[in-house]
Amino acid sequence: MKIEGDYQRDGFALVEGAVPAVVANALLRQVHTDLHRSGTPLDQFSRSSSILSRAAVELSAAQYTPLATFLWGLTPLMAQLTARDLVPTYDYFRLYRKGDICRVHADRPACEHSMSLTLGYSDDIPWPLEVARTPTPPEPDVEMDFGDQPFASLAMQPGDAVVYQGIPYRHGRTMPNPNAWSAHLFLHWVAPDGPNAGQAFDGKMDGRQDVRF
Repeated sequence: MKIEGDYQRDGFALVEGAVPAVVANALLRQVHTDLHRSGTPLDQFSRSSSILSRAAVELSAAQYTPLATFLWGLTPLMAQLTARDLVPTYDYFRLYRKGDICRVHADRPACEHSMSLTLGYSDDIPWPLEVARTPTPPEPDVEMDFGDQPFASLAMQPGDAVVYQGIPYRHGRTMPNPNAWSAHLFLHWVAPDGPNAGQAFDGKMDGRQDVRF
């Protein structure tokens, strides 16, 4: 694993080899296999959003449990990368198509500390995630570009990730996707003693509760 950048100073960093490329590929193949095995047309998983140029296939952990397992399993690594105690909130898989963009935006409170993990490209062409170099106050605006704000363009290979503070640092993919498709996993965490602690496990359960059978 190789880290480029300083998360504490810059609010983001590129992590080469966050997971082995073979693991990223295995997860992608498993998602592909299970989606097709379900017999549900892919367009049934399409979701529209103000940040997307068109609907994209999305799969949440609530729909596909292995994604939650992946999120929980990466929590120790994310805590190490950010030098913070963290608890997971939610994650999801997204499949972009050729020409897609992701408009510049800031994330909701559940995305205090985030990871964008590349799983694979159809044509092996890296498609960068762009992150603002300066923080801004939380705002709901979605823009086509960064305007006059400086930003970093961070290219990833399968298994590479960008870790970033999703609330104050705006981000997106303003260059059209050069691949026929690209697959990504977006994972999010919060500090257990911070202002967004109530977002832990996406607010659906309290990880501190006793379990009794």
